[in-house]
Amino acid sequence: MSAPIAKPWLSNQPDQDPRTATGARLRWGVVATGGIAAAVTRDLELLPDAELYAVSSRSQAAADAFAADYGFARAYGDHDGVAGYDRLLANDAVDVVYVATPHAHHHEIALAALRAGKHVLCEKALTVNAREAAELVELARDKGLFLMEAMWSRFLPSMQRAFEIAASGEIGEVKWVGADLGFPAPYSPTSRLWAPRDGGGALLDITIYPLLWALGTLGFPQTVSATGWINDDGVDAQNALTLGYHHGAQAQLTSSLLAHGPRAATVAGSQGFLQSLGSVNNPTELVVRVGFEEPRTEQFSVVGRGYSYELREVTRCIQQGLTESPVMPLEDSLNTMRLFDGVRAQLGVSYPNDVR
Repeated sequence: MSAPIAKPWLSNQPDQDPRTATGARLRWGVVATGGIAAAVTRDLELLPDAELYAVSSRSQAAADAFAADYGFARAYGDHDGVAGYDRLLANDAVDVVYVATPHAHHHEIALAALRAGKHVLCEKALTVNAREAAELVELARDKGLFLMEAMWSRFLPSMQRAFEIAASGEIGEVKWVGADLGFPAPYSPTSRLWAPRDGGGALLDITIYPLLWALGTLGFPQTVSATGWINDDGVDAQNALTLGYHHGAQAQLTSSLLAHGPRAATVAGSQGFLQSLGSVNNPTELVVRVGFEEPRTEQFSVVGRGYSYELREVTRCIQQGLTESPVMPLEDSLNTMRLFDGVRAQLGVSYPNDVR
């Protein structure tokens, strides 16, 4: 097994409320104004040491509307051939940038942000491929800047508790993991979920969540076998991965943009098992059963929509001069992109970014 996912700093504190300030105020810039940008910004508002300072969009009207909704001091759209995000990055007052664009634009924008001297929180998947991810990691390390993939579920109390139970020996040695995430996404060739130019498909958008259950309990695998259905646009509408480990354990992970699933995870050990209830990326309950004993249920709630935990981690790390999070280290992001590159090779999925 590779190194286990670290326990967040917050979970070791007497006050485990992510809304408690940890240092000097940071001025945030948000790149993009879509659904995920809005959701994360609502949780960012909860942090007293985070200032909603600037937002950018291709459209000035969209940037203005977003700024008005959330109280940003500056709003930038594309103007005279200069991209809105470049105008945001030129503002020296911005300390840290959250990149919430479609996958295919992560590399370009995060690279520009790092070159401008900004710390970066970038939505998952970090990039479209491992080459792009390696370029970002190298630049961040060279410049001594913080960079993290926005894998918010790693920081949730429920997910951390699941990893803790699996590692404790209570359910014995973990032998297999099963996890799924699926929903029928309305098809449109221009939607970010379906467009190859945006890095569309189930793999880059949602497979990271079932994969997290395998990584958190078994680590990165030694073998990966992938099958899936590729639509006429050349993206994976559905995929199924089987991960193999030298000690005989396996994980079966399913992701779908075609069908609803239970959105559940099972971690099966030699002495018992645990199951998640609620969405696989934000469980509200964990059910633990050892042997044939009566099951035990543990319940969880989150502050805001759950993004506040990763936002606290990013804020604390930057305040303390760290350049990466021990809970979401850059090496894990690189290894995930390498794994996804291998899956796409098996499925026959390629993107325009791959040939740049």
